[in-house]
Amino acid sequence: MSGKRVIAICMSGGEFHTEKGGSLSYKGGDAHAIDVDEQMKFIDFISEIGEMFNCDVRTVSLKYFLPDNKKTLISISNDKDLKRMIKFHENSNTADVYLLPEETAPDISNMPASRSSRTTLSEAIPPVPMDDMIDDTMGPEDLPISISVSAPPAVTMEQVMNRAEDAQIVINPSDMISSIVEVSNPKGDILTKARTQQWQNTITGVGQRFKNVGEFREALRKYAIANQFGFRYKKNDSHRVTVKCKAEGCPWRIHASRLSTTQLICIKKMNATHTCEGAGGINGLQTSRSWVASIIKEKLKVFPNYKPKDIVSDIKEEYGIQLNYFQAWRGKEIAREQLQGSYKDGYKQLPLFCEKIMETNPGSLATFTTKEDSSFHRVFVSFHASVYGFLQACRPLVFLDSMPLKSKYQGTLLAATSVDGDDAVFPLAFAVVDAETDDNWEWFLLQLRSALSTSCQITFVADRQKNLQESIPRVFDKSFHAYCLRYLTDELIRDLKGPFSHEIKRLIVDDFYSAAYAPRMDSFERHVENIKGLSPEAYDWIVQKSQPDHWANAYFGGARYNHMTSHSGEPFFSWASDANDLPITQMVDVIRGKIMGLIHVRRISATEANGKLTPSMEVKLEKESVKAQTVEVAICPDNKLFQVRGETYELVNMEQCDCSCKGWQLTGLPCHHALAVINSYGGNPYDYCSRYFTVEHYRSTYSLSINPVLLLEGEMCRESSGGSAVTVTPPPTRRPPGRPPKKKTPAEEVMKRQLQCSRCKGLGHNKSTCKEYLLEC
Repeated sequence: MSGKRVIAICMSGGEFHTEKGGSLSYKGGDAHAIDVDEQMKFIDFISEIGEMFNCDVRTVSLKYFLPDNKKTLISISNDKDLKRMIKFHENSNTADVYLLPEETAPDISNMPASRSSRTTLSEAIPPVPMDDMIDDTMGPEDLPISISVSAPPAVTMEQVMNRAEDAQIVINPSDMISSIVEVSNPKGDILTKARTQQWQNTITGVGQRFKNVGEFREALRKYAIANQFGFRYKKNDSHRVTVKCKAEGCPWRIHASRLSTTQLICIKKMNATHTCEGAGGINGLQTSRSWVASIIKEKLKVFPNYKPKDIVSDIKEEYGIQLNYFQAWRGKEIAREQLQGSYKDGYKQLPLFCEKIMETNPGSLATFTTKEDSSFHRVFVSFHASVYGFLQACRPLVFLDSMPLKSKYQGTLLAATSVDGDDAVFPLAFAVVDAETDDNWEWFLLQLRSALSTSCQITFVADRQKNLQESIPRVFDKSFHAYCLRYLTDELIRDLKGPFSHEIKRLIVDDFYSAAYAPRMDSFERHVENIKGLSPEAYDWIVQKSQPDHWANAYFGGARYNHMTSHSGEPFFSWASDANDLPITQMVDVIRGKIMGLIHVRRISATEANGKLTPSMEVKLEKESVKAQTVEVAICPDNKLFQVRGETYELVNMEQCDCSCKGWQLTGLPCHHALAVINSYGGNPYDYCSRYFTVEHYRSTYSLSINPVLLLEGEMCRESSGGSAVTVTPPPTRRPPGRPPKKKTPAEEVMKRQLQCSRCKGLGHNKSTCKEYLLEC
């Protein structure tokens, strides 16, 4: 197809409603998408619609709305109308098209060509949607959204022409006369007439055959809903079903049984006469979780967060059936399993999926373990592109963190990340484990060491509460463990006892952070003494319990480049949250896809980067260069040291890339004292910057790609390359019922809630204690 193209979202089976203001909304029914361009003929368009909805297109009319006008329906009846619709939507990628029954449309062919001519529809109920004929192989991107809608007041032809003129579209008024139809708000039965018409024929009588007993039961439920009666099962097993009307004394009944040597179910007896006249009522209608799943399945494709309470409301409104919350929740679970595959199948696929990862991404590590009963224990994934980028161009800095998963089975995501030369998060490895334990953390570190295969010293930034003090040095020899400052602050606030005000806690946290970032021991001690003046208890905790050599810049033995927290892995947790409801192999693949996309985008960014340093480092170097203009440089007698005078006196050793302020050593970029020295003898500042910040290394970080992992639908447990069959079952522990609580850390609360004066806008006080106000008085 060529020229302008739009996606026509064709909707059928719903009904129009009038919203406040007179705009129309369309609710219920089914939808399909069709690509339409200026070359498509009207006959081809309606043929494709007829094929998708399995309906006779001669019995329906096609309508659409003008852009930004939900009050007027325009008809599509020939090639010109179709091209006009495309022109109207030239600034949009989609156009909603509604299938309305032809018999309800007024005959306006003989109406005069007057701009004031308009007609109303007494009803706007679309033809029946063919639920059972929807192709289950369609993906979410193939299924358009069916939008809730209603009926408008009259709209004149002048309004339509004005909108067309605004859009610079030439319209022939005579062509538009038969297109404008005002739709009234339909008031009818609880069940839509379209579905009633369709489902009344799901049961036809003796001799009708079904593929299996499940299909027969499903047809029976639809038949009962369409005819508004309830029924009871007298016999109900895998090879025979006997049913009678729920109303006492009603002779309606049906019996079906399996044909010998087949799975086919055939209706053997049926009395189609009802004497109850629907006495059973809609409250007696038979529903099941599988029936609910079949009803909401297509909508769940488009709205993955379709809530059970909304399912209850929609089914009550559309079918007149009152579900309880649990029925809706179970129906949603079944529908989700049909769309995504079962959780059990996901665990079965795990061995093959790990093989596929290493096959499609050579050099990657994907491994899993099971418990003695073959239940899932843990899985680790690290891609070669990530490992190569880290070893070649990233600082030897790894952040470890975890997040509990909210999937059907309990589990925890462990993540190892680093930072690239632009100080952006760089995914390194991740694992899904059954629980966050010391054993699982040590296993994760062992797999990470195997993937990295390096002997260089690495600084790990992690929460000390994860009990990694012993695991990190045991697995990574000569490494450093830096405590995450955010977690450490939470621990400090929790351990503080006594009636401390919010303001006192905030001041303690401020000084604690300042002490952590302080580059030298004297400034560290000064901030700690400030804390002692606020709370001797907090001072004792810092000195005796916190182990400053693991978190304070002044005492830390490794290089952490001023990265004080372990929360660079948050993108991992965001991706995992988006995929929480998926089976484990799909969740892992979603994370893989996110990493693949991130590397691709960063590679483009690195290619477009100008200068010698990455953008963020260029900014930092420029700020230090501005400060360097305010200091004076003096050469010491031995010509090796330089004395720099500004707000403080500092010594700079250019041979050792050292400054007494410690800023150069901590960041990897020359501080303003060093830049002043470099400028004094005409040196090049870029020669003294860490190699990790150069554009060349930045490009090396993202030089390799991650390839997609194709796991064919239906592939389950298969013999592994070792020749032994591996079957992984779900872990025995399932997530407890209820919504997990949202936990706010104490430090977040302290840092977030700051008093602000409404008079002077200053922080730390309110208007009643404002000093400026008191001085004025």
